[in-house]
Amino acid sequence: MKARARIAAAIAFALAAASASAQKTELLVYTALETDQLKAYTESFNKMYPDIELKFVRDSTGVITAKLLAEKANPQADAILGVAASSMEIFKAEGMLAPYAPNGFAKLTRNYSENGNPPAWVGQDVFAAVVCYNTVEGQKKGIPKPESWQDLLKPVYKGQITMPNPASSGTGYFDVSAWLQMYGEQGGWKYMDGLHENIAQYTHSGSKPCRQAGAGEFVVGISFDFRGNDVKQKGAPVELVFPKEGLGWDIEAAGIMKNTKKMDAAKKLMDWVATKEANEHFAKNFALVAHPDVKPVLAHLPADLDRRLIKNDFAFAAKNRDRILAEWQKRYAAKTEK
Repeated sequence: MKARARIAAAIAFALAAASASAQKTELLVYTALETDQLKAYTESFNKMYPDIELKFVRDSTGVITAKLLAEKANPQADAILGVAASSMEIFKAEGMLAPYAPNGFAKLTRNYSENGNPPAWVGQDVFAAVVCYNTVEGQKKGIPKPESWQDLLKPVYKGQITMPNPASSGTGYFDVSAWLQMYGEQGGWKYMDGLHENIAQYTHSGSKPCRQAGAGEFVVGISFDFRGNDVKQKGAPVELVFPKEGLGWDIEAAGIMKNTKKMDAAKKLMDWVATKEANEHFAKNFALVAHPDVKPVLAHLPADLDRRLIKNDFAFAAKNRDRILAEWQKRYAAKTEK
């Protein structure tokens, strides 16, 4: 009898669990967030909204951008989380987003979100360029620490630099966009021609160049601040360089797909993005977040990072993306990792 009772209890528990799961709303979210960020963000969201289950499609920014555009006629995603604002501007122009001002939006730093009322997308945090330099390998090979973007054109760096391919990586794209804005169209391509001579490999990930530098595979990796801080924090022999000419950057942002059939759940995701708690999670990874009451302190990033950012024209980056990427691919794609 006891065995039967235990079996009956187990069946009842399984049915209850299945029922609870069936009552949850599944929200399909496309994201370019790092996999080591998603777990904490999901747990925070589910504390507030346990009745919504986030299902992620995760890839690098360029891949996610291309996927969303390819699916424009038959959208699959309900919402977008942690995708570059330069891509969000493209989705806005294509009429793919449902503008929404989340609860608490008025408290956020306004210029980190789209300027509509309500905004088409809402900013989470800023991610910026960093150069990771391996001190051990640099000393061994007689390669000095660079201080500027121009330093990376010197012959001593030949075959010792990796950077992300801008077609697949948001980090790579904001680097290219920044150089074109800083040096002008002709000067920007001339700079990249020179840099290409020293590039060993273009990666598909914005994180990978810093990881490669940290592991000593190459001396220099052009990456972004979160991964640089993370690699150094974990003990890799790297110094983080913030080139003196200025840093390319972008905003990780969230938005709602216009055709979602789960609008209420998507709005709750946006409400979470605007909370102080969510921004406290963002602040564990980035030095600049949208909520002004949250002041990130990251051990290896400069306190004045905001002053080192270039004046970034997101409209330029969005409007010219296809043209810039086509030109970049024509010139440099041969060195992209397989």
